Amino acid sequence: MTDPSVVVVGIGADGWHGLNQAAREALRSAAIVAGSARQLALLPQDVDARRHPWAPPMAADLDALLAHTDGTVHVLASGDPMFHGVGASIVARIGADRVQVIPAVSSASLAAARLGWDLARTPVCSVVTHPVESVLAEAGDGIRLLVLARDASTPAALAAVLASIGFGDSTLTVLADLGGPREDRWSGTAATWQHPPGSALAVVAVECVGPPLATGTGLDDDTFENDGQLTKSAVRALTLSALRPAAGEVLWDIGGGAGSIAVEWCRTDRRCRAWTFEADDARRERIARNAARHGVPHTVTVAGPAPDSFPRGEAPDAIFVGGGLTDPGMLDACWAALRPGGRLVANAVTLESENLLLTAHRDRGGDLRRIHLETAAPLGQMTTWRPILPVTQWTARTPEAT
Repeated sequence: MTDPSVVVVGIGADGWHGLNQAAREALRSAAIVAGSARQLALLPQDVDARRHPWAPPMAADLDALLAHTDGTVHVLASGDPMFHGVGASIVARIGADRVQVIPAVSSASLAAARLGWDLARTPVCSVVTHPVESVLAEAGDGIRLLVLARDASTPAALAAVLASIGFGDSTLTVLADLGGPREDRWSGTAATWQHPPGSALAVVAVECVGPPLATGTGLDDDTFENDGQLTKSAVRALTLSALRPAAGEVLWDIGGGAGSIAVEWCRTDRRCRAWTFEADDARRERIARNAARHGVPHTVTVAGPAPDSFPRGEAPDAIFVGGGLTDPGMLDACWAALRPGGRLVANAVTLESENLLLTAHRDRGGDLRRIHLETAAPLGQMTTWRPILPVTQWTARTPEAT
């Protein structure tokens, strides 16, 4: 193993006294120590390294620091640097062979210890870099969550978001400055949260109380804000089944409408990502709101019209064409954008768009199916069947790489 160019040392709120011998020796031998102003202030005077407080954005500052420094840079991180921490970001940038990590106890472990919660069964969410709405992807009646706070305003923001979806009776417990001399905690309910902002270094424990939240596909239509341009629940479930989302895969949703396909794709696994392409400004804003409401604002990217807004250098695993199918060249552009072995699913409800799918099936193979559904609805004092528009669906895979 080559000598690391970065040594990442985890440090808790207990500061220097909480570090093990290896961490202390590493910092005493350092020429440069980088970290936040709060972290650097935890070091004693006998650590005579040059102290480098991060300048935003931190990633660019790190690049500049490494580019102009000979030898090893030491970096301070909160708690366990590889658990929602800067250590993982540094490894991703320069490679594991150039990084040594000396972890401390994570704030999540300390919170679980204080509360007596089983950490292995408790989802941990970070809103340090993600929107607070991302927590909703893990919420559910009777679920316990640990939320790593971005700053002192996080508890109030989290309480408001939970109350907005019917989880106002949930209990929030703020555990601040865990392990340090000023460790503290306070609790309240989401609907009545009135505590003033406290420490910026906190974990919020949430005991969720609210309605059961479905985890499968085909969510009720009324859970999506829409203007009528919405893939209906049953058809959406069949479409997601045809798209076959797998952990970590990327979807492009063409003609997003309400964004329901992209949202449900990302809800299947927290590692999935989606781009949704929509020409209408109001609908783009609506898609962003729907993504936030369903806890995936950080994994759904809302872009302009396809194909002009396709990101360069990225080949998605799957593409769904729900709108814009009759735009000249749309199907060809989508087919060309897919990775080898990628999946394309297109839905048609008009004769013109159906003819395009018939031609695509003839030229490129795949499967065609017709989806015809009816729902019971009142007819005077009686009940009858009301059909939705029949949907022709084409599914196909691009050739595998040779």
